[in-house]
Order: sequence, then C-alpha cells, then structure tokens
Amino acid sequence: MIADIIKVTLPAVIAFIIGILITPIVSDYLYSKKMWKKKAGKIAPDGRDTPIFNELHKDREVSTPRMGGIIIWASALIATAGIWFTSIFLPSDLSVKLSYLSRNQTWLPIFTLIVGAVIGLIDDYLEIRGSKSYFAGGLSLKFRLLIVSLVGLIAGSWFYFKLDVSALGLPGGLFLVLGPFLIPFFAAVMLAVYSGGVIDGLDGLSGGIFAAIYSAYAGIAFYQQQIDLAAFCLVIVGGILAFLWFNIPPARFYMTETGIMALTLTLSVVAFTTDNLAGGYGILVLPIIAMPLVLTTSSVILQLASKKLRNGKKIFLVAPIHHHFEAKGWPSYKVTMRFWIIGIVFALLGLILALIG
Repeated sequence: MIADIIKVTLPAVIAFIIGILITPIVSDYLYSKKMWKKKAGKIAPDGRDTPIFNELHKDREVSTPRMGGIIIWASALIATAGIWFTSIFLPSDLSVKLSYLSRNQTWLPIFTLIVGAVIGLIDDYLEIRGSKSYFAGGLSLKFRLLIVSLVGLIAGSWFYFKLDVSALGLPGGLFLVLGPFLIPFFAAVMLAVYSGGVIDGLDGLSGGIFAAIYSAYAGIAFYQQQIDLAAFCLVIVGGILAFLWFNIPPARFYMTETGIMALTLTLSVVAFTTDNLAGGYGILVLPIIAMPLVLTTSSVILQLASKKLRNGKKIFLVAPIHHHFEAKGWPSYKVTMRFWIIGIVFALLGLILALIG
C-alpha cells in the first residue's frame, strides 16, 4: 500500500517541480514573441458579436500570452518520460515500481494528451499569427470538432477491439451493453467534454477546476487498483498546479486551446478507463465530477437557444455563465474561487458515489 501511494503521488511532485522550473523559459519566450491576440474580442458560436465580453476583456487579451497550457502537458510528459527512462536505463526495484506506462491503462491517455496538445498548439499559433482569412482566428470550430470526433472514434475503437469493452458500468454490478455502438458513444462523450473547455475564460478558473476533476479520478483509479492510471492522473494534476501558480490573478499567461484540448480529450479516456474496464462506472459519475463543465456548456446552449427561439432575448447577460456573474459586477477572483468550491464539492461527491457503488 505504501509503495502504491508513493508511486501515485511522487510523479505529481516531480511534474510540479518541472513545471515551476520550465515556466520562466516558456514565459520569456511567449512574451518575447508577443504570443497574444492582436485584437481583443471574440465572436459568439452563432456568429454574433459579444460586446459585453469584449468590454470586460478588452485590455487583458492583447497583453497576456496564450499557450500557457504548454506548462501542463510538457511537465506531465517530461516527468512521465523521465520516470520511464530511469526504469529502463537505471533499473532497480524502486525505479521499475515507479514507472506507470502500461498498455491497458496509460498508453491511450498519453496519446490523447499529445494529440490534443499539438492540435491545440496549432490552433493557438494560428490565432496569433494566422494572416490568411481562413486561418485568422485559428482553426475553425468545425475542424476542431472533426478532430475531436476522429480521436474519439479511434479511442472508442481501441476500447472495443483491443480492450474488449462493449458495455458501460452501472451501480449494483449492472451493465448497459452498447456493443459496437460504444465507439460512436465514446466520440459523443469526448465532444461533450471538449465543449466544456469554454470554462477557460477567467484567471485561474480552468486550472482549479481541472485539478479537482483529475484528482477525483485519481482517487477512483486508486480504489480500483489501477495504480498506473492514478499516477498518470496525478502527474497531470502536478502540471496543472505548476501552471496555476502563475495563472492565478493576475494571470501571467492563459491556458488556451493547447491545454484545454489536451485535458478534455484525456479526461474522456480516463473516465472510460475507470468504467466497465475496471468494474466501475466512471462515465456515470463524469457529469457529477465535471459539473462545472456541464454548467458552463449548458449555459451556452441555453443562451443560444433562447436567442434563437425568443427573438434575440437572452437568459444571461453573457455566456458562459462565469462571464454572466462577471458582467453583474462580481470581481473575477470571486467568480473563480466560488467555481473552485463548486468544483471541489462535486468532485468529492462523484468520488463518493463511485466508491460506494
């Protein structure tokens, strides 16, 4: 037990230290190259302007670099690779025990982390540097959704064909058999989780939320004796905490797409890995553990539906919902901290439900 606890927690500490050490290098580069948006503001998903949001964020977006998510996935991957290389080239009982690379637990999450990081990095770069009209503003939403769907289909196929998973776990030892429909369902879940990435809008908000979510799944995985997956979840948490050290108000940089896409795609895989594959129901508790993402996405959907069905009338002053509270006069740090509290409470609730089922 003690050895497993060390295996799960030590990588998080290593990733945090690596993240703190590489941040000055990354930060200096982002500032020296002026890696921020050249024009403040954004366009809503329905193609309309967002004057309230633009007024709230007119100064910060054109002076704070994007791509801060590099800190998260780079520190997690460097820590993972370092531990693995040590186990190969300096083998000992300790170094071999600490390695958490395994085909049925961590290969796929690492794959999605890398794919999401790279695609997101390209999107961030094009949003900053893209000069041609079809690259202005980064990769189109349709293209990003296509990529997420494709990754979801690949991951679902891995589970169905390689890991022989064809059902979802339910409480009481029951199952919901999907058969080959598990593959498109996997893609649908990944799209839904990715949509929650719009929570990345205030200093420190997304970092705190994702730290709570991944910590909860680390607890579930540890309970299921998926020690490698638990270690991987916490190594991501270590990277997030290093990022968060510099992202709390006033943010030194923003996470943006390279962090959001990496974290959301990987979260989907983690949820499925803690489901029927391990005798649990990680998918059923996903909306609870990730409740802040659900609330954020729902607020956008409700806002768009209201404007379309009620002749432009809005439910919120501005969506996503955290910007609504900001527009009502709440300081951004108050919105962030209260969302952190909500995120921690629901992460704990989901963890409890997963353990007692």
